[in-house]
Amino acid sequence: MTKNIKVIIIGGSAGSFTVVANILKELPKNFNIPIIMCLHRLKHIREGFVEALQLKSNLPVVEPYDKEKIKAGVVYLAPANYHMLVEYTQTIGLSTEEMVNFSRPSIDLTFQTAAGAYRSNCVGIILSGANRDGAKGLKFLKEHGGTAVIQTPEDCKVDTMPKAAKAITTIDYEFTTDQIIDYLKKLTS
Repeated sequence: MTKNIKVIIIGGSAGSFTVVANILKELPKNFNIPIIMCLHRLKHIREGFVEALQLKSNLPVVEPYDKEKIKAGVVYLAPANYHMLVEYTQTIGLSTEEMVNFSRPSIDLTFQTAAGAYRSNCVGIILSGANRDGAKGLKFLKEHGGTAVIQTPEDCKVDTMPKAAKAITTIDYEFTTDQIIDYLKKLTS
């Protein structure tokens, strides 16, 4: 853990909401690394998701605007039915281009663009989920020097996503929810 981590990317789908809520509940108010979350959700329901996470979180949770600057200590949640990209200028890009892996937002796209912008200074975490979205993105992130983390499949409600990532790339850490929380806390200590 000697890398200077400047961003954390979290991807999840089925079964990940509770994990994300627990992570946000446990991170302290002074946590100073931005978190970019790409979670699959119903595309037609635009309200309630951010509010539900904010109730659990010590950090501000926002759905970013296009070209919004990424700031320390903020949690950025991909808006429903938008791809969320991380640009080289360390801003958020939003897109309504075609679905990737039957998903918009696509975890693969978020991970790949974050890896391009932050290289070895990013951590990618794949949580519980029912499809393969995120596996190629985490592989790309790892190939560009980032740290690859998956939720332990036995800890997942649906283990398809972490298993898919593990099948195609070398994983740095395989953690339970509590271990993910401990790991993230140590990144800023």
